[in-house]
Amino acid sequence: MRYALDALRRRPGRSAMTALGIGLAVGLVVLLLALSNGIQTSATTLATESGVDLIAASANTTLLSGQFPPIQGSHSLANRLTATDPNVATASPWLISDLVFGNASLWAAANASAVPGDWSPTESGIVGWIPSDNNGIQTPDIYNGSGFTQTGDPRYAGGSYSGPSTHQIVLDQGLASVLHLRVGDGVWLGAAQPPSALALEGWYANATGFRVVGISGPFWLVPSALLAFVYLSELQGIVGGASSVTDYSSLVLIHLTDPTTAGSDQSRLETAFPELTVFTLSNILGAIQHVVNLYRTFGELIGIIGVVVAALFATTVLQMSVDDRSRELALLRAIGHSRPSIGSMVVEEALLLAFFGFAVGLPLAYVSAYGLNLYLTHLLAGLPTSFTFVSFDAGVLLDGVALVLAVGLVAAVAPAARAMQLPVAEELRAP
Repeated sequence: MRYALDALRRRPGRSAMTALGIGLAVGLVVLLLALSNGIQTSATTLATESGVDLIAASANTTLLSGQFPPIQGSHSLANRLTATDPNVATASPWLISDLVFGNASLWAAANASAVPGDWSPTESGIVGWIPSDNNGIQTPDIYNGSGFTQTGDPRYAGGSYSGPSTHQIVLDQGLASVLHLRVGDGVWLGAAQPPSALALEGWYANATGFRVVGISGPFWLVPSALLAFVYLSELQGIVGGASSVTDYSSLVLIHLTDPTTAGSDQSRLETAFPELTVFTLSNILGAIQHVVNLYRTFGELIGIIGVVVAALFATTVLQMSVDDRSRELALLRAIGHSRPSIGSMVVEEALLLAFFGFAVGLPLAYVSAYGLNLYLTHLLAGLPTSFTFVSFDAGVLLDGVALVLAVGLVAAVAPAARAMQLPVAEELRAP
């Protein structure tokens, strides 16, 4: 080991550049491993703590498609799910859609035929649900306002859709900020954008007015900085599902009394309701893992290229080191050192370079991961504060150490073989 350290000290510039190259390659791979590990760990924690044990969607739906065909008869379906399986504590139908939002300022400008050129209604995501039927399921915290005041779904009125409309809406902070709305303000919702500023007055005449009753925090289940929440039947009235024939939703979120039997509950519900596909928490996490693995594969390909380049660079530097010390190595052979002993000196030098690279690359990976996590959490609003995109654990660090060992050993193969095969007599007679 002392000989290997001395060899590195004699060429500090070349040794430092080699260690840096290895460090950058290893740091990149460690960063990618920490990124995939963080996403998977955070997603698992969120899904476990959400209270959602099963998700019912329309038959033949796949989670990876991101498309959820309508589930008809949603209000009665929720009751039938509970009646079919005693372990179902909560069955909450959710309708997820996109609408166009207009505020009072735009309405006033439209009436005055003085709409600024850069003003238009805002497109946003919206969730229609029955607020009182989400027991056991995590929903966004209300920061300002009273939130929804009616239990059940008043407009639904047992399937007649003749009950009173509450016209209550909750906006998350991002959407409220964009629309410049506070609790108590009015907002209008329409299914499509008006074709031009001249059509705004007619758009408002056909839009549905709502009153803001709450400003909520972001919602991790539908990550978006622009999201609103209304009663299920009132959203159905806008998008066309408000009738006893349709009464549709996108999903039904199910909270179980005993989540440990989710697999048997899944089978029971799919047998009783062939029009549904029921996903367990394991199915949901499997879909997340599939997406993570896809991106991880691309990242690993990039990382492998970087590691191969670093190994080739280290091989070249070690080969030069052996050539520079060929006479010295021959002298060591002449005084009794065996071929394996000479080869082990080169391997030690390679491993030292690799571990110096690890000492450089690990801090770089950590700092880069911290910055990347800050960037992504600001870019993807709607995630809880506990969500982290990167996670350094023992597994990630051990993978980094294994990679360093592999780089060092691979880089040492050719130079060590050359050092062991040096012709002693010729090297000692050389001028």
